[in-house]
Amino acid sequence: MKHIINYLGALFAVVLIGSTFTACSDDDANGSANVGLGIKTFFPTKVVANQPMTINGSGFDAVTEIEFPGGQKVTYFEIVSNDMIKVNAPSGIAADGGKLVVRTADNQAESKQQLTLGHTKVSGFSKQEGESATGGELITVYGTDLEFINSIELLDADGAPQLIDHKDFYRKGTSNLVFRVPQRNIFKGSFVGILHTYDGQDIPMPELNYEPGAEEGHWETVITPIWENNGSLGTINWSSDYRFAPESNSTGEECYTVPQDIWDKMKTGKFYIQFKIDTPDWYQVRITTGWWGAQWPAGKEQDITPSFMTEMVVDNGDGTYSIELNLDGSDLAADMDAQHLLFTGSGYTPLELYFAEEVWIGGGGESAKEVAIWENDGSLGSISWSSDYRFAPESNSTGEECYTVPQDIWEKMKTGPFYIQFKIDTPDWYQVRITTGWWGAQWPAGKEQDITPSFMTDMVVDNGDGTYYIEVNLNGSDLANSMDTEHLLFTGSGYTPLKLYFKE
Repeated sequence: MKHIINYLGALFAVVLIGSTFTACSDDDANGSANVGLGIKTFFPTKVVANQPMTINGSGFDAVTEIEFPGGQKVTYFEIVSNDMIKVNAPSGIAADGGKLVVRTADNQAESKQQLTLGHTKVSGFSKQEGESATGGELITVYGTDLEFINSIELLDADGAPQLIDHKDFYRKGTSNLVFRVPQRNIFKGSFVGILHTYDGQDIPMPELNYEPGAEEGHWETVITPIWENNGSLGTINWSSDYRFAPESNSTGEECYTVPQDIWDKMKTGKFYIQFKIDTPDWYQVRITTGWWGAQWPAGKEQDITPSFMTEMVVDNGDGTYSIELNLDGSDLAADMDAQHLLFTGSGYTPLELYFAEEVWIGGGGESAKEVAIWENDGSLGSISWSSDYRFAPESNSTGEECYTVPQDIWEKMKTGPFYIQFKIDTPDWYQVRITTGWWGAQWPAGKEQDITPSFMTDMVVDNGDGTYYIEVNLNGSDLANSMDTEHLLFTGSGYTPLKLYFKE
């Protein structure tokens, strides 16, 4: 159970004696050893006053005090468990940093890591004094130690202050921060926004002319794939498997040869790597050349881990993570034509490289582009608990399927959303079952969880033209794990599949 304690030394010492003997008895009974008091790691390793921190180690149940560099002692903190403490960094930390110390009534432990003191400095903005900013637009802040900005103050439509919390920032890093102007709830006129930091700085923005966004339409992130893992490459373990080369210098050592125009764009602008973490709570991402030379974003020892540059890793909320890369002007970009680009390290599996661009999708019928996977040529009719609409990958075509899906498309279907469009043949009735060709694992739930007008009906979208669609996302499902061998089957009754497609 989480508990927050403002410790009183003498009283706690008495309680501690009894609890220590009890804890030892429990350890003996369970056959486990007490590893004692110690700090394993903490993050972030650079802080400002009031910055939330997490300390990991052992023996924390008995901790009464934490001392920060400069002799600043804290007695109010949260003991999450015997191996985790959450605390806010105090003011007065020494400018040159130092070690953390945790103390119990009769013991203390010092960290191996150094804690350093940060200070946010803003060097510029993507919008200059007097320019316009429209609701829904992205604004970028440039500078150093920007991770300590915890909110941005703007005016709402009525002229009252409103805060954009750091959790709602579009992107947050050490050298740039991106936030979105509220779409409609923004004051129409000129004012100065304010950046707030954990340690109490109030940093003014340029005075901009704000304007609410359009009633219809929205900003949308358009993903353009560069490369996708087809499943032939697995977890990185300090290997050179994930090496990329340009068309102008393909040597056969790379896993993928990048078209030259895409390669040049990767060197001068932003792109992203998406990956999954294979070792719980651990990863070590090194981005370097194929010669293990120049490294991004810093020197050769600056790998991205859960305790170093962790703010660069974005949790996508679906079991995957992403890092934004901007190699423009870096030593790596200067060398990668000759030496290639390598992702190495340990504990993670790259899934794809891609560009992501913000595009305004206006009203008036504009929609995402459809990319067809398969279309019904009319030879297959209404489903009536048949196996007619069975799909297989190139790697396991058995002749039972209605369509053999190219392998790269099949892999994409297993890991991201795709869509089935259909018409309803029985008025006011349909029963959609999405399962394997062996009638085994089913999506989105158990074998009895078919999609009908009375169950999971919110998943069925009316296109307004007599057809309907369902968004299917198999990522991480039992069906996705089985479909290479057992195929993919749409069955049920009362409907006719018309096509499968992606949206871009």
